[in-house]
Amino acid sequence: MPTVYDQFTRRIADITTLLTAQGIPLTAPTAPRADPTDPWAASWPVPVDRSTLAWCTAVQMLADHHHTTIDRQVPAADALLRELGVRGLAELHSDLHHGAPIDYCYTRCPYCSGIGDDPTQPTCGKAGCPQGRDVEDGHEHLCPVCVGQDHDPQGHATHHMGNLEELLADAMRSTPRLLSALGRAVGR
Repeated sequence: MPTVYDQFTRRIADITTLLTAQGIPLTAPTAPRADPTDPWAASWPVPVDRSTLAWCTAVQMLADHHHTTIDRQVPAADALLRELGVRGLAELHSDLHHGAPIDYCYTRCPYCSGIGDDPTQPTCGKAGCPQGRDVEDGHEHLCPVCVGQDHDPQGHATHHMGNLEELLADAMRSTPRLLSALGRAVGR
């Protein structure tokens, strides 16, 4: 039976198959050593792995947003992951929404698809947990993009509507004079 994590494997497989079919290498090349006297010269000492979930997510987000094919967004995804790493996906997501902050309670995270946990399921050593901790201890490895926010738009909306109704009821009980004046002002 498929698990929620199977979608991540499928995303990687779909993107890497497409890259391979088009002759695009699965590792972005490094740049030659830049001129140290040129402040704008670029050097990329670390290659970018185009078969990671983060890279595949970035290139898919860019292609979807710009209505282009994935191969046209390869350099942009390389630059994003090279400069900002996985956390760059949160910044990209915000940028694609005109700089607005993203509330992952209402918007599904593009990296973890709303599960809230790191979809790569890293070991505690890779996640940088204190020595002696492991996932069995009960601590979680949260998604680095949405930071574990619970994607439940209906549940959050119901909760917030309940709070709003309570505030309105409190206001109506505590200010009858204001309400009667307001009623006269609107012609009731």
